[in-house]
Order: sequence, then structure tokens, then C-alpha cells
Amino acid sequence: MFWHLRNLGRLLVIAHTLARNHCVETLEILGFPRPLLWVLRRIEPSTTKGSLGLNLANAAVAMGPSFIKLGQALSTRSDLLGAKIAGELGQLRDQLPPFSPEQARNIIETELGSPIGDLFSKFNDEADAAASIAQVHFAVTNDGHPVAVKVLRPNIERDFAKDIRLFYWIADCVTYSRPKWRRLRLRESVQLFEKMVKTEMDLRLEAAAASELLENFRDDPTYRVPTVDWERTSKRVLTTERIYGTPIDQTNQLVEAGHDLSSVLDNASKAMFNQIFRDGFFHGDPHPGNLFIDDNGAIRPVDFGIMGRLDLRSRRYISEVLLAIFTRDYDLAARLHFHAGYVPTKESIGDFSLALRSVAEPILNRPAIDISVGRLLGQLFHVTETFGMETQPHLLLLQKVIVVAEGVGRTLNPNANLWEIAQPSIKEWVIANKSPEHNLREITKLANELVLRGPYLLSNAEFVVNATKTLLEAKNTEENVSIWHKKVNWVVISLIFVITIYALAN
Repeated sequence: MFWHLRNLGRLLVIAHTLARNHCVETLEILGFPRPLLWVLRRIEPSTTKGSLGLNLANAAVAMGPSFIKLGQALSTRSDLLGAKIAGELGQLRDQLPPFSPEQARNIIETELGSPIGDLFSKFNDEADAAASIAQVHFAVTNDGHPVAVKVLRPNIERDFAKDIRLFYWIADCVTYSRPKWRRLRLRESVQLFEKMVKTEMDLRLEAAAASELLENFRDDPTYRVPTVDWERTSKRVLTTERIYGTPIDQTNQLVEAGHDLSSVLDNASKAMFNQIFRDGFFHGDPHPGNLFIDDNGAIRPVDFGIMGRLDLRSRRYISEVLLAIFTRDYDLAARLHFHAGYVPTKESIGDFSLALRSVAEPILNRPAIDISVGRLLGQLFHVTETFGMETQPHLLLLQKVIVVAEGVGRTLNPNANLWEIAQPSIKEWVIANKSPEHNLREITKLANELVLRGPYLLSNAEFVVNATKTLLEAKNTEENVSIWHKKVNWVVISLIFVITIYALAN
């Protein structure tokens, strides 16, 4: 009982802060009691209020680090907040006053077990950047390497743990009072948020993410990830190579330095495609403050606390759906949703195809330079409410990343269309990564035709061999293929073999 009362008290403090920032509308949506809403309306300032998304961003800053991170996480939930509010929350930048140099030095020495002088020949006490979870100090190692030292805020783990418990309680209360919101999986979203924050608060995991991204791009001179200094890295301290360069959105400075903006855009687009489709592991916060261009024109990313991961199935789904929609094959796009299991089988494919057409046509009918893949994905995810689709948090993060990337791209070139740049590569990737289900459907069609055209089998022998080879290659490259798929694959191959023998015998 005491725990519930304490959470209720904290919720009232949050409500008061939201009211002071013109966000009572949010509480109304969440189902706050009308008498309390009436009181909160009296608290709202009489000054002219801005947009709800920006007001929520201001309220998050006022409420502290956990709420800043929550606001950033919610910026991926266009299905919950709407595209406009989610987009405005996406502009929430993680900037807070730095903590004292004495605290930073103490944490570094405690974590690494050595005095600062034994670790660095030079250490800048003034933080170069201060965010909700950590701040960064520039330093030079004793062997002369410039580095960036990231240090967690004091007691940040304790403060976040307390707020996470509150978020779970709020999610349960909202789901109870709004049963229709169960499909939004709010508690699961809090779990994902908790996992994300815990990952950010273990700087060894961020170091590992940077190391994996570096490995993926080791042979790419256009996208250079900083190396990790593992000897000076621990749970609460991360030391990496220091990055020098110009922020990617400072176009005037880039041009003055002799960089070709078209090349920068092309490199950025290819890097995004490779991360999402080739590797299934992508930078989850690629805003301009985290992307620099060095003297050689290479992109230098920083801050790997938020990373996204897509399995092969999800990558196939996204790529094939995008290609289907951009060619206006809405029936195929609808079937892909059903095959992926994102739409309940009780729903009508025809109705879902019509819904896809209704959200895609207004976007596709715009001039090419105005077409936004991120906005299109956001609209597609909005269809979830009508057809009972469950929220896919990893896809929502991807949608946010694409929106941010498109913003960066249009900064470099106002006429840029990332889809036109990436489409050829996506087509090639789809062809090379056809799913077993797709190949199974193709082989089934082939088997039916073979039954009908047995006498002409020999003239089509090469076609049969190539189709069988395609199926075998798909089987060998598939990740985590189920036992059922394996059996079906071999049944189909056996069927082709039997038909072949029968046709040759007759």
C-alpha cells in the first residue's frame, strides 16, 4: 500500500510539471480523472503555448535524466503519440549541466584502479559534452594518443532504477484503465526501455557495440568507427579514440573545407543501407551531433549507447514491403505482412491491402524529393490499430533512424531522396536474400507446372536444375530455419525428383 501511495505522489508531481508545461492534454488522453484535470487546467500558465511535442520535450528536461531518455524512446512511438509529436520529441537533445571534475576523476580512478596521472599525460577537467547518463572529457594517454573519456553520472543507476519502477506502475495503470491499449504492449515497451537504459549504463556494452560496428566497416574507408581503448574502459568509464571533424550538418564549413556534399550524402546513404540490411546492426541515434566528417571526407560516428538490431526475417520484411509499396503492388505488400505474422490471420488481406493503399498513395503522389521513407513507415505502423497488429519496437526504432537520416540527407542536399539512392542496393539485396517461403511458393508453382507439362520436361531441364539450386542455396543461407521448413524443402525436392524420373520413364 505504501508503495502505491508513493507512486501516486510521484505521479501527481509529474502531472504538476506537465501542467506547468502546457501538457495537460497528455494526461487527458491517458484517462486522468476529470476533477484532477480541472485542477491541472487551472495550473497551466496563461502564456501562449507551443506545440504539444515541444512542450513534452521541455517537461522531460524539467523532470530529469530518466524522463529525457523516456522522451527520446517515445519519439519512436508514432503509433502511440502520432507522427508530429513523435517527430518533435525526436528533437529532444540530451544536454544537462556537467557534474564536477572531482567526481569525474574519482569515478575514473576508482573504476580503473589507477591515479589519473598514471592513466593520462593530460586530462581536461572541463567536460566537452554532458548528457543525462554520462559526460565526456578529452584526454591524452601516456603514449601520446588523443582520446575521449566517457564517465557515468554519480548514482545514475540508482536514480534510473527508481524511475523505471514508476514507469512500470504507470504502464500497468494505463493498460488497466484503457483495455484497448493492450495491443500497444506498454509494459513490454517499458521493459525494452529498461534494457536500453541498462545497456547505456554499462559502458562495456557500448564499447562492444562500437567494436562490432568497427568490425563491420573495417574495410570501408568512407565510414570510420573510433577504436576502443579497452585498457581504460570499465562498466562506468569508456575510453575511445578521439574524433576530429566537422558536424555533418554544418554544410558551409564542409564546403569551405573542400568536401563534396554529394559524396558525403552518398557515403551516408550507403553506410545506412549496409548497417540496416547487410549487417542488421545499426546506429540508433544518428543525429548530426553524432556524425562528423574528417579531413578525408570519411564519416566518423560517435556515441554507440543506442544501437538497433534486425534479424534476417525483419530485414526481408522491411525491404520487400518497401519495394512492393513503391511499385504500388499493395496486394503483395499485404501478403508480406500476413506471412511475417504481423497481422492476425482472421483479418482480410483485401481490406488490409486497401488500407495500405490509403496511407501510401498520398505520399507516393508527391514529388520525388518530398517522398519520405520514414514518414511512409510511420504511416504503415499507424495501420496497426485498425488491424490489431502488435507493436514491433525494433521496427519503430528503425523508422526513427530513417527519419533522422532523411533530415541529415536533406541538410546536405535539399533535393535528396534517400530512397532513390538506396533502391538499387535494396533490390539487389532482396534478390540475393529471398526467403525460404518465397522459394517454396516458386517451387510449388514449378511442381504444378511439371505435372501438367511432363512430356516437355526435358526441354525445361535447365529451369528445374536452377530452381532446385536456388532452393538449396536459400536453405543453406537461412538463419534459424525451422524443422518444418527443412522437411518441406526436402519433400519438394523429392517431388521434383519423382516427377523427373516419371517423365523420363514415359
